[in-house]
Parts: sequence; structure tokens; C-alpha cells
Amino acid sequence: MTDEPLIDENGDGIQFYGKAPVVSVTAVEGQSNVYLLETVITLERNTQISPRPGQFYMIRSEVSSVYFKRPISVYRSEDFFEDGKKKIRIQFLILEKGQGTKELCHMKPGTELSLTGPCGNAFEVEKSLLETDRPSVCIVGGGIGVAPVANFASSLPEKSYDFYASFKSGSYGLDYVKAENLYITTDDGSVGIHGMLPAALTAEKIKSAGYKVIYACGPAPMLVYVQKVAAELGVKCYLSLEHRMLCGLGACLGCTIQTKIGTLRVCKEGPVFDASIIEFEKPFPRSTPLPENEEPDLSVEINGVKFKNPVIAAAGTFGYGQIFRGVSDVSWWGGVSSKGSTLEPREGNPGERSIEESRGDINSIGLQNPGMKEVCEKLIPEMMKLPTTTILNLAGHDLESYVEAAKMAETTDVPMIELNISCPNVKAGGQAWGMNPDAAFECVSAVRAVTKKPLMVKLSPNAPDLRAVAIACVKAGADSLSLVNTFQSTAIDIETGKPFFNNIRAGYCGPAIKPIALRMVYDVVDEINRLPAEKRVPVIGIGGIEKWQDAVEFIMAGASAVQVGTAVFVNPDVAKDIVLGLKSFMKRKGYRKISDFCGISQEK
Repeated sequence: MTDEPLIDENGDGIQFYGKAPVVSVTAVEGQSNVYLLETVITLERNTQISPRPGQFYMIRSEVSSVYFKRPISVYRSEDFFEDGKKKIRIQFLILEKGQGTKELCHMKPGTELSLTGPCGNAFEVEKSLLETDRPSVCIVGGGIGVAPVANFASSLPEKSYDFYASFKSGSYGLDYVKAENLYITTDDGSVGIHGMLPAALTAEKIKSAGYKVIYACGPAPMLVYVQKVAAELGVKCYLSLEHRMLCGLGACLGCTIQTKIGTLRVCKEGPVFDASIIEFEKPFPRSTPLPENEEPDLSVEINGVKFKNPVIAAAGTFGYGQIFRGVSDVSWWGGVSSKGSTLEPREGNPGERSIEESRGDINSIGLQNPGMKEVCEKLIPEMMKLPTTTILNLAGHDLESYVEAAKMAETTDVPMIELNISCPNVKAGGQAWGMNPDAAFECVSAVRAVTKKPLMVKLSPNAPDLRAVAIACVKAGADSLSLVNTFQSTAIDIETGKPFFNNIRAGYCGPAIKPIALRMVYDVVDEINRLPAEKRVPVIGIGGIEKWQDAVEFIMAGASAVQVGTAVFVNPDVAKDIVLGLKSFMKRKGYRKISDFCGISQEK
């Protein structure tokens, strides 16, 4: 795989990289999530290229919460000169889908885009195919995929092609399409032919029309259909593919697809490919939604303790359940795990305690709490009055403090104890109890001996062998496991050159840790599944969860429930948002209860 540099005779780049103002963003009529964004690029050099039909730009709002640009196909472009400079007016049709496109769809005029492009290859057509008595060129667009093919169509002579557009409802993006024959299909029958693309474009239609070449862009199932029909008829076919991208220039190799001639990059060798070489993945079977009058059951039971939903407030982020009352509705939480509580009162760590980092924070709180006497006598009884399930998070520094605190917890009505073994073991030189299997076994065994309450053990991600620690805890009597706690991290004050925290090391948490935490949950569930069925214990996933999609990932990895921490500082209604999102997802996918999709990613 070799790449020729895209430079002019002076060695300067011919692609644009820079900022451009948003001229307008308008909602497309009749569509709830499609927008037309217009911008004007001022080129630095006249040798910089203009986009060709089928090409795309990597774009992002200059002020954005997402890190990477999004690849967006050009819907329409126009070159012009102003004040002696070459400029390009570009329009993008954008489907609001994730956070990046959401930001693009709601930008204000005058705000700035960051752009790179044009990227990728373009649609090409033999001139002779445009000079036939009747159209021999067939162009197909599905959904937002209509944008690049409509741009291609508008570059061709009028009535030199037929155009097929397929939508869920209504139609858009066809203003500049001047086809001999325009066919529109809609799933709901609101415009044109009622049905999907095959309702208009069939093998018989292609044969009778005499098409010599087909160009298409749209959702994968549509492209699979077009590829199949074209191959059966021996008609040349070109497909424009979508893919997640990082650089958009071919450097990262992150947007590859498998083809009959090897691995190819969508951003470089594509996005337009000869359909005959593409090897599509087997489509995932469609799910059957729940009936309209049926609601999914989000309740879960862990070690005999019932939770009305699987969303639990993580220890250390929700106090003792009272802090957010008046700010958000506590009843949306399935459970609340208390602040980490120790036998004796603790003042916590001196000095700075928190600093914001990319997509999270590093903190060094030091388990500040009033001690178990006040927790048991005053705080737990108040927690128990909340409309949710209470969990007591228990911490310690030596075996005796753990045991004595657990004895006190046993006298309360709290239904479950969460044992934090990420605390330093003073007899082991300050190493956390959860760092090695032997120490974890000793600590859990000692606490297990003095309490009959369900015991959930919270694991540290910093253990060299987390699988082994997890199994040691199960053998010692843990009824369930929660993971992960914070990742050991460091911050430096660049003005003083000294560590930001007095303890040097502190805990990193927040959305940035989610993929790593998810992997650890997956690994531990996988290890537990190797045990005999009667010895397996539930796992509760923790780490960077901020939206319902994150919760679904952890549950599919095998977590029976999830704990949400840092996200509550940003969004006090995070539990409500996750619960409503879970409910909608389950209804759409046909899941009646959490166990229907718990651990499905573990299935071999």
C-alpha cells in the first residue's frame, strides 16, 4: 500500500486544512433529524483542489466535545473568487446521529468549522454512457446516502441518467437531480412508491431499462441488494461506502474493509469501490420490537436484594443519598452505594483533592467520612427511607478495622455491603488489599466471617492479575463483585514542577476510562463463567458510564447492573436518562428483561 503525496509543483499541499465559518444550518423540511449545513472555504493557494462528486470532508465544530472530525460527503459545491482569493461554497446534508453530528446540526451562523479535505476518490463515468438514446446510467441513493450520489447526478447532463431514491419517510436532497426518470420509494408510503428500494429497482427493471452501470450510496442492506442484483445481471456497479474514521487521509489505517483484492481504506481507495470486489459482512438479523402495550421490566435481583432498575449510584459520588435531593429525583436510581465508610472518622487527604483531565478527573479524597458509629446510627437509617435500595460501602486500613466495621454494619438494616478492597494494607507497606489474590482472600474471608449480609466486593483496576483477584474473592465468600475502582494516576503542576497531589498518586475516573473498565468487566465475567454454575457470582460494572449506551455495553459484557459515578456531577439526572434510554432500547430490540441481553457478548 503506497501513497503519492497530494502536493503541487512547489511541494505545497493541495487539500484544505483549516477553519471556515458556518453560513447557515437549516432543518430539512419533513425530516426530524436531517440538516443542511453551508460553509465557505477560503483557500490559501489557487492550486488547492475543489471537491469532486463522491468526495468528502472531515469536519467538526471548532468548539466541540468530540475529539475527531466526522467524514461528511459533499452534497453541493461551487467555486468562486472574491477579493482575489479562490473560495468554495460547500453544502453538507447531515444526519443527526451521534454527538459529533448533533453538534454540527445545531451550529450557529458565524461559528467556525474545522475541516480537512476533500478526501477520498470520486465517482467516474465514461462519457459514451451519457450519450445514449435512453439512460444507461442508474444512480441510487438511500437515506442520507442520497447526498453524494445527488451531487454526482447534478454534475451530469440533464436526463442522461435515471435516479432511484429510497427513504423511510418523505424525501430530500433531490432539488438538483435532473433525471430522465426519478423514482422515489418510502417505507411508510408518504411519497412515491410504498416500500423499500426493491419495490422500484428490480432485476427485471434493470434489464428492461438497459442500464450499463449502477452507482449507489446508502445503508449497508441496500448496498448488499444492489451489489447482488448487479452481479447476477453482469452490470457494472460502483458503491460508495461509509465508515468510522480517525484521520480521513489514509495514515491511521483505521477505516479498512475486506475485499477480494485485500484490505482497502475507505478514506483513500474509497469511498467509491467497484462493487465486485467488496465483501460485506453477514447482516445482523432484525429484532422484533415489543408490542406497543408492553413495557420491559428493568428490575434486577442481586444476591436476593431487589433493585427496581440496574442503575446504581457509585460510592463516593452520591454521599449518603441526600446530597442531590432537591436537584434531581433520587427515585430514578435503582440503588445508592454510600460514601466509603471506615471504622473511625477520617479527615481525608490534605492539599489539592481534584483536577479535571480530558473526559474525567483525577481525585485524591482520602475516604473522608464521619466513621461507622455515626454512619450506622444516623446516616444509614436516613438512607433507608429513600425510594431506592441502599448499599453500605465499607473501607478500612487493616484487617481489624474492616472486621469491626463489618460487625457494626451487621447491626443495621442495610440489605447489602460493598467491600472496598482498594484501600491500603498498612501491614503490606501500603499496597491495596485488592492488589494480589492472597491479600484479597484474607480480607474478604475475615469480613465474610462476621456478616451474613450479601457481600459485594469492589475491585481495583490496578491489580496486576485482576482475574486472579476476582476468583480469590469468590473463593473467600464474595456474593458478587463490583469493578472497577479508579485508575492510579499522577498530575504535575507545570508552574512549580511538583506533583499536584500531596500523595503524588491519585485516582483517575470519568468517561475516558470506560473502554478499559469495560474490558476488565468482560475479562472477569469470562473468568467467572469458567467456574461451575453453582459457584458463579454476579458482576456489577463500573467505570466511565455516562449514557444508556454505556450501560448496555456493560450489561452485554455480562454485568448484572451498573454503577454510575462521575457523570452525576455533570448531569444530576443521569439515572433518569439512562433508565429511559434502557427502556426505549429494550422495547425496540424486543428485550423483556435485563437478563435477556446480559452477557450476550460472551456467547461463543
